[in-house]
Amino acid sequence: MRGTALLVVVLLGVAHFASVAKCDESDSAEELLDEEDDGADDEDDEGDDGTEVKDENGVLVLTDRNFDTFVEDKDTVLVEFYAPWCGHCKQFAPEYEKIAKTLQEGEPPVPVAKVDATKESSLGSRFEVSGYPTIKILKKGQPVAYDGDRTEQAIVARVQEVAQPDWEPPPEATLVLTKDNFDEVVNGADIILVEFYAPWCGHCKRLAPEYENAAKELSTRTPPILLAKVDATVETDIASRFEVSGYPTLKIFRKGKAFEYNGPREKFGIVDYMSDQAGPPSKQIQTLKQVQELIKDGDDSVIVGVFADEQDAALEVYLDACNTLRDDYKFLHTFSAEVATFLKASPGAVVMLQPEKFRSKHEPASHSLTIKDSTSSSELQDFFKKHVLPLVGHRKQSNDAKRYTNRPLVVVYYGVDFSFDYRVATQFWRSKVLEVAKDFPEYTFAIADEEDYSDELKSLGLSDSGEEVNVGIFGEGGKKYAMEPEEFDSDVLREFVKAFKKGKVKPLVKSQPIPKNNKGPVKVVVGKTFDDIVMDTKKDVLIEFYAPWCGHCKKLEPEYVALGKKYKNEKNLVIAKMDATANDVPHDSYKVEGFPTIYFAPSNSKHKPVKFEGGQRDVEGFSKFLDEHATKLSHTRDEL
Repeated sequence: MRGTALLVVVLLGVAHFASVAKCDESDSAEELLDEEDDGADDEDDEGDDGTEVKDENGVLVLTDRNFDTFVEDKDTVLVEFYAPWCGHCKQFAPEYEKIAKTLQEGEPPVPVAKVDATKESSLGSRFEVSGYPTIKILKKGQPVAYDGDRTEQAIVARVQEVAQPDWEPPPEATLVLTKDNFDEVVNGADIILVEFYAPWCGHCKRLAPEYENAAKELSTRTPPILLAKVDATVETDIASRFEVSGYPTLKIFRKGKAFEYNGPREKFGIVDYMSDQAGPPSKQIQTLKQVQELIKDGDDSVIVGVFADEQDAALEVYLDACNTLRDDYKFLHTFSAEVATFLKASPGAVVMLQPEKFRSKHEPASHSLTIKDSTSSSELQDFFKKHVLPLVGHRKQSNDAKRYTNRPLVVVYYGVDFSFDYRVATQFWRSKVLEVAKDFPEYTFAIADEEDYSDELKSLGLSDSGEEVNVGIFGEGGKKYAMEPEEFDSDVLREFVKAFKKGKVKPLVKSQPIPKNNKGPVKVVVGKTFDDIVMDTKKDVLIEFYAPWCGHCKKLEPEYVALGKKYKNEKNLVIAKMDATANDVPHDSYKVEGFPTIYFAPSNSKHKPVKFEGGQRDVEGFSKFLDEHATKLSHTRDEL
């Protein structure tokens, strides 16, 4: 029995092993089949050339590779350019999917697509996408801007309008000027804004939709305000006539006479600025009380032109001068005999008065100029500029750029407050400055509130001086000087100004340490070496001002280093860079308003550098720029 039982166990074991072996073989076969299927999928993936258009909840996904193929045979396509991280895009996504469903079911049906502009960068650049989400309607491949509400109703209505077979884009509101019509249009317009542009200019492309939208808005005004454009690369004679040297350049014309445009460069800013410019440059005052209030409570020079009537020839000269400086001054005029008597002025005279708080025994309370037949607009402008400031004025953030640009500028910092409770203390310190200012008419003197200019005080090294009153002088070429902290008095200020005048005060320059090894292809410039390297009259210098945190600067770095290597054997050309966040730029000619900012400093004109604008920021682009502007470039160069 025991033998029989053992035999049964062995047979059962063999049967179980056979069964297991069969299952394993089956599993292996299934795994092999799966692997073959996976391989087929891989082959399919390898065969995908990226032109397949995927569908995500009714919205088609377009890429750099499939965009043109998809769009080329479509009459109308709605496209959203988005960024995956954009909160507005995420909120808009459900609405956009509803829009896709509605438009696909409409008549005619319109495909709705989206582009990840952070991934498909060439499409984002091509359609000038600068924010997210950006919506474009493509009509026969050409973009139609959409700036309406971001709702299903508004977008569907606009797309269905554009999708109609007979729809044509409306004519541009911006006039196109050429040599054939420029003078006729400009000379006949009371006011017109003209943009001089270059088709390849990136700044011009970004301005274009804002400018056109502003043109549409202003064309509806009564009377309409015209906006026009000139392709300066084609109409070179016109561009040269008006000294166009960069793009875009905007100029205001009044009956053919050009004035600088100093306004914003977006739709609403352009509209507001031009609406203001279309008004008269001088406001008529009719009562004596209006003048008296300005003198009593004003904060700037009061300018009043006195005229017999609106036909007075002197008024035309006055208004012409006012138009040129209207952004910087507040102009008034009157036909009132009462006002003329108060001002002690006859018709044809222009009077400038300082507000009461700025008057002193060291200067006249007013200045006047009589407009004669021979008086020019430029003479009047010079008169305004000469007398607009009191002997010691109040320098503020709001008037700094317009009133206090002359150098040398002596600034006295303390708690400046002309309100009733603090006026006496403010005038106490100002009177001490006046005692000195009267003896140095060639300098501009001003008081400034220490809190308003805390950063400036810090740059002068005076923020922790411990003194109630501090003094700084801003000289030519961006140089600045600080008075050693001590108890303030007229005599102390006088000695400091005298020492400055004699050249005995050393300028302050924020600077990183001078590099010990500076033999790389790109020369490192710091505040202390700027004059030695950049202002060296024996060499041409290309200087990049950068910020360590700037993404554009980091992207530029390899190209700029390659440029330095290309010109490494040019003894009279220096490729240089400077961290503008850690060093002072000690010359006003090299203004840094963004990063990177690049200037070419020619050997024969260091104070008139050429700014690199519009070209490609690569070795080829920089090389073309250097070939055009270099004064000491040899004919043979080591190429990369």
